[in-house]
Amino acid sequence: MNIVLAKITISFVSTLVAAAPVGAAAKLPANIGYDVSYPQCSKTLPARQAFALVGLNGGLATTTNPCLAKQLAWAAKSTGQTNQPKVQLYVNTANPGGLDTSSWPSDNSDPSGTTTDNPYGACDGSNSLACSYQYGWNRSVEDAQQRLPDGAQAAGLSTNPADYTWWLDVETINTWQSGQADSNQKNTADLEGMTEYFQSVGGNVGLYSTTAQWGQIVSSTSPTSSLNGLINWRPGARSLNSAKSNCGLPPLTTGGRVSLAQYLANNQDYDYSCIN
Repeated sequence: MNIVLAKITISFVSTLVAAAPVGAAAKLPANIGYDVSYPQCSKTLPARQAFALVGLNGGLATTTNPCLAKQLAWAAKSTGQTNQPKVQLYVNTANPGGLDTSSWPSDNSDPSGTTTDNPYGACDGSNSLACSYQYGWNRSVEDAQQRLPDGAQAAGLSTNPADYTWWLDVETINTWQSGQADSNQKNTADLEGMTEYFQSVGGNVGLYSTTAQWGQIVSSTSPTSSLNGLINWRPGARSLNSAKSNCGLPPLTTGGRVSLAQYLANNQDYDYSCIN
């Protein structure tokens, strides 16, 4: 088994910094939102956003954002003056391949006790396609059945995963398979497991990644992959005009489209809606 913790090349969502105080926030165009997560737990959140994206995890796929309820309640105050849903969610992704024995599956049972219809066959605890798929499926079960209900209920929001867009945060800062001929295939299976669980409960699924990081982690997908056709949230811009240009980037998978473009300005992650 050859597993490495891939060296970070670009990471935007997981390295957010302090946002401007609410009282100092300028009025934004109708198609601009913000994204926040655990780094903002002790920060004053921005205001007057059209929509918001909130991270459920605490930096790793197996952890929880400690101020999730507070941030979901903040997100619900978005103006909604856009075609984007007011409150959207994003989750960390990874494929440790058995390196994390406490979370790596040994069979096709998910955290709810349900047996998964695994397209790659039976997971036996090995570093295999089947267990990679099951690992991704299991993380999504935890996100939708444990993290979302706890945070959303406290925030007075819907606990139904079908009411949200779920963005998969695919970055090299987390642990991924590497060094073997089928490493990218295992990473793909992992993300398919996450995607197919969220879709099975009615959630809308999208992909957050740069072209370079996606190429390193996934490379390409088969014509039948469930990752094809997913909407994209693309990072990398340093200005609003650059973000607007990123709306025209080729999608990460066949049949996809860029729905959001993230840009960094004034020490804050802004998000431009490409679908207005």
